[in-house]
Amino acid sequence: MLGNALVIYVFCRSRTLRSPSNLLVVNLAAADFLMSLTQSPVFFVASMHRRWVFGELACELYAFCGALFGITSMMTLTAIAGDRCLAITRPMALLGGLSRRRMLTVVAGVWLYSLGWSLPPFFGWSAYVPEGLQTSCSWDYMTFTAAVRTYTILLFTFVFFVPLALIGGCYFAIFQAVRRAGREVRQLNCGETNKAYERLRSEWRMAKVALGVILLFVVSWSPYSVVALTATAGYAHLLTPYMNSIPAVIAKASAIHNPIIYAITHPKYRAAIGRNIPLLRGVLRLKEKDLRSPFSSSAASSRRTTLTSSPGIRLSGGIRINGRWAKSRLSSASDSESCWTESEADGSTVGSTAFHRQAVTEVTAEHSGSAPQSQQKGGAGASDADSPDGGAGTEPKTRLLPL
Repeated sequence: MLGNALVIYVFCRSRTLRSPSNLLVVNLAAADFLMSLTQSPVFFVASMHRRWVFGELACELYAFCGALFGITSMMTLTAIAGDRCLAITRPMALLGGLSRRRMLTVVAGVWLYSLGWSLPPFFGWSAYVPEGLQTSCSWDYMTFTAAVRTYTILLFTFVFFVPLALIGGCYFAIFQAVRRAGREVRQLNCGETNKAYERLRSEWRMAKVALGVILLFVVSWSPYSVVALTATAGYAHLLTPYMNSIPAVIAKASAIHNPIIYAITHPKYRAAIGRNIPLLRGVLRLKEKDLRSPFSSSAASSRRTTLTSSPGIRLSGGIRINGRWAKSRLSSASDSESCWTESEADGSTVGSTAFHRQAVTEVTAEHSGSAPQSQQKGGAGASDADSPDGGAGTEPKTRLLPL
């Protein structure tokens, strides 16, 4: 409960983490937090009494909450894999199209889908009953009837195996895209292409964090799936009470993994913890430079990757000087200085335009081989440069073109 509450708190407090994609991470933490809140205390008390002591209605609600939040976690992990796949394989599809409202719609769809599979036992399609050592409750997978077997088979098909296949397909496409980009970079050996490839590698590192969470979730729920499917196949007599209860505990303990993985391997989350909760800096071994190193959001990273790697969009254009075209180094300059602070990440278009104009002027002066006019002529030179004559032709004329 503490770990997932920490994830929610830090993601809500840090502006650099408040991107549409990270709404899925917050939703995963919320589902895990509610799973821990509704399951752990009740299971602990029931285990102390060595039997279920809360009544039939509480048993049904307990099992319903376990099913709802467990399915929500699985579907959220599937949505995270799809989001990472789009960010890496089809960045143009997300350029200007991934909004907070659209992501909230995805989150709402995840909850509605989970609710649709959690409610049927209340209406006679299977049932919520005590299981194993009678210290917890789940849906009835031990009774060998047509209704129970149908529900169990469809449940595991559409909330476990199909999402697992989608996740596998997404990460196969991500791996193919990263490997293909690596081959292209080695063939071209171009500096600008290398920058785009490094951004792609950064997206891939974030995808590997999500992959670690997904694999641990699958490993946690696999023993429980084997037990339920074994009973559904007609071999319930082979299962002992311990064989029913222990896989259920392992499955619900999957809520512990996610905050640990994000706290250890997610660089933006680690830095956000250090900035918002100074007491945990020593635990995470964060230094001052780690706290000062801001990170742009994944959406912004995907957008910059698209702009630099797309053949139809070029950031490093030409600047016309005295009738000739000279290539600027604006792209490399902006790339090297693209580490934004939290306030700069929300800067307006006017500030961005001013930065581009200043960079263009500096690059133009460098290519013309002359010092800035303000250093050569003092205040008078600056006023002459603003006039139409611009110093009677003694200085090279600079034409600022829209980038």
